[in-house]
Amino acid sequence: MVEALHKSTNELIASGQADRAKRVGDKAPGFALENTDGQIVRLPDLLAQGPLVLTFYRGVWCPYCNMELQALEQARGDIEARGGQVIALSMQTAPNSRKSIKQNKLGFPILMDPRGEVANAFGLRFALPAYLIEIYENVFKNDLAIINDDPSWTLPMPARYVIGPDGNIAYAEVNPDYTCRPEPFELFPVLERLTARAA
Repeated sequence: MVEALHKSTNELIASGQADRAKRVGDKAPGFALENTDGQIVRLPDLLAQGPLVLTFYRGVWCPYCNMELQALEQARGDIEARGGQVIALSMQTAPNSRKSIKQNKLGFPILMDPRGEVANAFGLRFALPAYLIEIYENVFKNDLAIINDDPSWTLPMPARYVIGPDGNIAYAEVNPDYTCRPEPFELFPVLERLTARAA
């Protein structure tokens, strides 16, 4: 099983998809998505409040994603002190996102990205190979078709962006290896630069 997980990660790396994802200097794709309360949240409204830290994560079932969300929550005060705000995006359903917020004691919102359309616009969505679907279903008991209310068995590569008030991407970290996540403090100089520019 471990070999299969490594194999799928290596195949995703070899595909070069991460290199084709949105990067620094690109315009961030717009979105209007529901939060866990059913309210529509629009990217332009978020950017009107300052720089946005946007993280794409796989779901409440992923321990690496949960550790990343907790790390962002711990850093949230430092991010907000530098003029930034944090939003997470996931393909999972609202009840699962509410579970993520509760379990990880998050003070920032999670937006629902049905069928990964925003993840796809950022170049992050990929299809799981058949052998990995079998492991998710039979070993992990994670039926993504139910968790995400989507039969496609696709996920976003874990990614973290900082989007400036002008809508341009100022920081991008995309890693096809879901076990590797950047430290939140890497965002601080980027936020300081954007906030100073806006002053």
